[in-house]
Amino acid sequence: MLLFFDFGSGEIILIILVLFVVLGPKRLPDVARTVGKTINEMKRASAGFKDEINKEVQRLDKETRLSEFLQQKTLTNNSPQKPTEAVVEVVDTSLETTVADPVPEAETGRVERKV
Repeated sequence: MLLFFDFGSGEIILIILVLFVVLGPKRLPDVARTVGKTINEMKRASAGFKDEINKEVQRLDKETRLSEFLQQKTLTNNSPQKPTEAVVEVVDTSLETTVADPVPEAETGRVERKV
């Protein structure tokens, strides 16, 4: 449980024996309970602190992505516009119909066929 102190089992038993001798058998359970509650409160506080930091980092990340998106959108809107519609008509004399070539849409990438 005490991962950050790197104690072996013999060292932990020695510490428990010293505490038992110093505190006595009547006070040892109360002290152990108090230490356990304190450690639990410290874990909760650190978890809350970690959650707040993660929320703030996510908020900043969203703001950064939004500003990059808006900046990219502004750059594409300010660039010279290409003609979005170019219709080439082909006349077939045998069928007497007009056929238009497909025209790619600039925004969606879809191809529409105009007849």
